Amino acid sequence: MTAGTLPEIIVRADNVHTMNPAAGNDSENDACERVSAIAVAGGLITAMGTRSEIEDLATSATEIIDVPGTIVPGFTDAHAHPIMSLSMTRGADLSFCRDQDQVAEALREEAAGRDPDEWVLGWGLDPNVFADEAITNALVHRVLGAEKKTFLSLFDAHSAIASGAALAEAGIAEARSYPGNSSVVVDESGSPTGHLLEFGAMEEIRSVIPALSFNEQVDALNDLLKAMAAQGIAAMHVMDMNDPDTFELLAAAEVRGPLPVKLRLSPWCAPTTTDAELAKLIESQGEGGDRWHIGGAKLFIDGTVEGGTAWLETPDSKGESTTSAWGATEDYAARVRELNAAGVPTATHAIGERGIREVVETLAALPDTGVQHRIEHIESVPKDIINQLGAAGIAASMQPTHCTHYTAADGSDDWSQRLGEVRAARAWCTRDVIDAGGVLALGSDYPVAPFAALPIMADAQLRRPVEDAGVAPVLPEQGLSPAEVLAGYTTEPYAAIGEEAGYLAVGGPATFTVLDVDPLAVDPEELGQGRVLLTVSDGVITHRQD
Repeated sequence: MTAGTLPEIIVRADNVHTMNPAAGNDSENDACERVSAIAVAGGLITAMGTRSEIEDLATSATEIIDVPGTIVPGFTDAHAHPIMSLSMTRGADLSFCRDQDQVAEALREEAAGRDPDEWVLGWGLDPNVFADEAITNALVHRVLGAEKKTFLSLFDAHSAIASGAALAEAGIAEARSYPGNSSVVVDESGSPTGHLLEFGAMEEIRSVIPALSFNEQVDALNDLLKAMAAQGIAAMHVMDMNDPDTFELLAAAEVRGPLPVKLRLSPWCAPTTTDAELAKLIESQGEGGDRWHIGGAKLFIDGTVEGGTAWLETPDSKGESTTSAWGATEDYAARVRELNAAGVPTATHAIGERGIREVVETLAALPDTGVQHRIEHIESVPKDIINQLGAAGIAASMQPTHCTHYTAADGSDDWSQRLGEVRAARAWCTRDVIDAGGVLALGSDYPVAPFAALPIMADAQLRRPVEDAGVAPVLPEQGLSPAEVLAGYTTEPYAAIGEEAGYLAVGGPATFTVLDVDPLAVDPEELGQGRVLLTVSDGVITHRQD
């Protein structure tokens, strides 16, 4: 225990896991096991010790909070899109639909009572509902009619379905292609099928959909961040900073009070990014508000397996996923070198094994400037590339529920069918990353998958959905230990950006979460059902269970 400034808040619990590397393994360290209370002042931890030791520091002005549970560092989601989600998650949530009948029912409910000219929107659509069918707007037309303006985002957020009326509203009547492997898919006659691949094509439709008002966006962002804090999330790596209104949006949100989740936002560096835009991105590093700032840059080497826009060594089962989003990959490498020289950390989306190899080799060849670079997703990759990643000190940022929610152990899902047996057997190799000595940060990629941290941590151990014990695990040998998943949501997201943080120590940030379960002691099923009792971020109570 260290006594210093008189505490504003004292939190007393059953035990504390600090995740402090200087303290060793909390679950085995007797000194750490004695810690069951934390004192907070000025946004910092001023003391840690037993309940009685810390209670003795209290004054009449100290708020004492008793919570029967385990204190851990506040969770950091290493990859999410809360800003983009404000427009992406409008309308019907289709993520729970497992077949076309359920999709049809959800669309009818969403359309009920709407004026004929109103848009019908939906999001989170799993391509597996189409089974062996081509993804087109035929289902939408059967349910709502071709004349109804309808736009449905698929779960991967890299593809969508637009009705005939929606295409007409955007003036799309033929094949179109855009930078970054984006396109309007057409049939044999050259007519658009309604399937849109990647951001350029999707933006054509989104640009004609009536937008939320500014105040509605501020309200939605605040509500979302509160919901995230209620899941124990104290900080987040935001993989989008593209809308010029984002600065104004975040500033307006902070006028209402401290953001419930601390945000680090990474603007995109795309194939179309000009030299002037890159210079502005570099100059913007560190800009922000009280609880948000710009940090790093986000790049894409490829798209998604399900959309046929990943970059594979050999084509998928449909003859797709054969090229980089950058066309000339030297252009990608040149941008990464510029960012590295300027001290800007990069995060590159890489899903197919050819794309991952290209990114690993590019990052491994960079001169050492002390900048930590990372790769996002890493869905299917041979072990030799993972070993190279670990040896080069490149961080991996992965999303366990992409595996557990959208693939199946028997290979019957769309992702596995496209890749084939050999590549599907390399799915989300989280264990291999750690065994190779790599940094492994975990996250949700919300809204691609739910943001609740405890179920994600449970899935990462089980390699199946925690809520469904009847589902066979996908490559169970790639499962993680309780300590590894807790690190993946605490210390490792900071290691992935070159910082030593995400643990509890006197003098450090008062950022912690209190759970009704001990994540290092309970089985994954119990962890997945756990409740968040309290979330504190930089001394600010952002969630307290009633």
